[in-house]
Amino acid sequence: MVTCRGAVALDTEAVVAIAYDAYAPYIERIGRQPAPMTADYAEAIAQGQLWVAESANGTVLGFLVLVEKPDHLLLENVAASPAAQGKGVGTALLALAERRARERGYARIRLYTNEAMTENLTYYPRHGYRETHRNTEDGFDRVHFVKEL
Repeated sequence: MVTCRGAVALDTEAVVAIAYDAYAPYIERIGRQPAPMTADYAEAIAQGQLWVAESANGTVLGFLVLVEKPDHLLLENVAASPAAQGKGVGTALLALAERRARERGYARIRLYTNEAMTENLTYYPRHGYRETHRNTEDGFDRVHFVKEL
């Protein structure tokens, strides 16, 4: 069973480890570390933007970063540890994002992924997201998605 909760400072090390493990396979495809590998997760936790998914024994299995924007909730990052992938962690975190968006009065969630992360290009549409556009930001080729709630 996976439960989700707001992250606390003590979760930082686990979140950084998950980000590294989850995104390391993409370094070769992208040609450099993906942006989530260099993000400031301690700051995201301090800002109340980060949630974790954990197992019944308290092991952090994945995390979610949500940023409030004027007209949408930005799902900035969602990741599961490689050992937890395919076990519903991402689905639980996406459901949390939808609950948070509705609670905060948002009608949509936006996200982006790297074009080289081809698995995500089919994953997000399976969860109701539709591609809106592609562009290059900060040297990364990004694919943008939206989900209307």
